[in-house]
Amino acid sequence: MSPLSRLALLLISLCFAACASPAPQMAAERRPQPVILISIDGFRPDYLDRGLTPHLAALAERGVRGAMRPAFPSKTFPNHYTLVTGLRPDRHGIVDNTMADPQMPGRTFSLGNAAEVTDAAWWNEATPIWVTAERAGLPTATMFWPGSEAGIGGVHPTYWMKFDQSMSAQARVDQVLAWLDQPERPAFLTLYFDEVDSYGHWNGPDSEEVNAALARTDAAVGRLVDGLEARGLLAQTELVVVADHGMAATSRARTIVLEDLVEAADGRALVTGPYLAFAPAPDRRAQAEAALLREHDHMDCWRKDELPARFAYGQHRRVPEIFCLAEIGWEILPRATAGRRPMAGGAHGYDPADPAMAALFLAAGPSFRSGVVLPVFENVDVYPLLARLLGVAPEANEGDLQALAPALGS
Repeated sequence: MSPLSRLALLLISLCFAACASPAPQMAAERRPQPVILISIDGFRPDYLDRGLTPHLAALAERGVRGAMRPAFPSKTFPNHYTLVTGLRPDRHGIVDNTMADPQMPGRTFSLGNAAEVTDAAWWNEATPIWVTAERAGLPTATMFWPGSEAGIGGVHPTYWMKFDQSMSAQARVDQVLAWLDQPERPAFLTLYFDEVDSYGHWNGPDSEEVNAALARTDAAVGRLVDGLEARGLLAQTELVVVADHGMAATSRARTIVLEDLVEAADGRALVTGPYLAFAPAPDRRAQAEAALLREHDHMDCWRKDELPARFAYGQHRRVPEIFCLAEIGWEILPRATAGRRPMAGGAHGYDPADPAMAALFLAAGPSFRSGVVLPVFENVDVYPLLARLLGVAPEANEGDLQALAPALGS
């Protein structure tokens, strides 16, 4: 073979090698820009003004902030699923933290029941954003987001963990950063913090304990930002920080005792607290309605199909037949539970229009303008935003991306 022929073969071989195996730098450039959705459970927008959260304040300064109106009821699981589906609870089916379904007799879904929470049968009426992303070929990772353990529609995130409340905020951040170090880097990640909500319940929203939890959670957010910067990812990462609801101050003195309203034989109280979700016994419906569907001090009651239209709630089969909503700061509780409540605590689940139920929204990244303060918007609007950031076609939803148009760059 002549020297010229050998040179030609060498050039052809190099060409094939280059086409078959992109250089590491090129491969890295083609990796998706991360979208990280962070939930700080129970974080009211006004908490940001206490001067205790410098890392969150810095995100707000270089990005967007606002207050969201949660879906009704203003509870954790319903609103977390609304944020990632763009559907209100009456549409996506997670109507409460605790619920029963006439199509699944003998079963009760509740936060502490791992067997039920991880059963996709409860979740399959909607498609969360991580399922849509996975089906589009984008890897995802979820740190404790409600529903992510269930294999919804037969799809799990590429990376996920079973909920473990004892896992520290710092450890949760470190796991998210470790996922970003994987060869198959997630395009969409979630991160969940619950400490602010927990102390809000037991000590009240204006307590020193909540303030300390705010500072610790903010430090964890700072750890995430530092980790992104160390990896050269901060400038290209879309950070969206949300809360599921706010928190109202309560006290043991503002209690409506359940046993003063109905008899045990009248039916089952599935949920008590800021509201009563009551399923009358079949042979005691008239008695239950007579006891509850009348005027009361500090609460209003309705049949499920007569709830105010602005709640967009009550049509789903999982909503119990009678629903009573307490005045802000009041609770409807069994006598034994009321006696264990803190003298001054906090709760959520009230009318979403009340400012105490408002939820935090922050966003920063290459798609967002700087220094924008949004007017109050509905939390269903977060879902179409996430779909846009990921470049995936959204599922049918109730959100409106135009509500967030002022936040987005050109």
